[in-house]
Amino acid sequence: MTDYLTAAFYKFVELPDYAELKTPLLACCEAHHVKGIILLAHEGINSTIAGPADGVHAVLAFLRGDPRLADLQHKEAWSTKSPFYRMKVRLKREIVTLGVPGISPTLMAGTYVKPEDWNALIADPEVVVIDTRNDYEVGIGTFSGAINPDIKSFAMLPDWVKSAPSLQAVDGKKPKVAMFCTGGIRCEKSTAFMRSQGYDEVYHLEGGILKYLETIPETQSQWQGQCFVFDERVSVGHGLVPGQHGLCRACRQPLDDADLASVLFEAGVSCPKCHATTLETQKNSARERQRQWELAKSRNQDHIGARLPLPKEA
Repeated sequence: MTDYLTAAFYKFVELPDYAELKTPLLACCEAHHVKGIILLAHEGINSTIAGPADGVHAVLAFLRGDPRLADLQHKEAWSTKSPFYRMKVRLKREIVTLGVPGISPTLMAGTYVKPEDWNALIADPEVVVIDTRNDYEVGIGTFSGAINPDIKSFAMLPDWVKSAPSLQAVDGKKPKVAMFCTGGIRCEKSTAFMRSQGYDEVYHLEGGILKYLETIPETQSQWQGQCFVFDERVSVGHGLVPGQHGLCRACRQPLDDADLASVLFEAGVSCPKCHATTLETQKNSARERQRQWELAKSRNQDHIGARLPLPKEA
């Protein structure tokens, strides 16, 4: 039974009054039993929300009632349980943090490439294909032949671009570049940055990996592995079917079967990726939190305090 609709959306648009939007937007979400997170900034909106289908659609209609968001696009997925436990609306400097002043995706973003045309683009040997996501995301899946910048956060990408051997000019000409990310938002900003650095031929996957996995049949796909998502599904595959990855509540990284089978994995406490970086006092606190969550679960109740925040798409 698929009771919960998840909607992911973003839009780069000038919102000088973004702080004033917070209270009515939060009230709308709560009135329609919708949970998730919405980021608002001067440069636009970025969000993933979930709830009853009519509630999610009501929130989307509320947003599109603002003429600046009238053409807001969203992606949908279904699940048998709510992927979120709270509703938050946060005010930010950027809806996705790059940390480079003067970058405007509304004016400078690269050329959109539809999922149906993506395979042909990345097969071109003259195109440098770059995965703009964080290292733990790339670790569970990426496109065949893509370069992994091995970054911990999106804000590290500009420094990597300036020193990457594959991006250096040859005979005074910079290479063609194709960039991709989870839903498209980081690509719009990263391609705008690339153009500011003198790269003339810059492309990005329209709708991101999620739209590609939703659109392209697995038999024709160049995607390998799973795609990390920023909710309780943790990962999805072709057709946006939820994957098998777990999530470490301590370091918030995806866990495969080997991680879950490790002696260093303790549910709600630690995993092989973070076991050595936390103190025993922290682990004991996490054990108590996990105990409370398991107790609440046995009573068929949600114990919100047991859920650590999921990572933002940053």
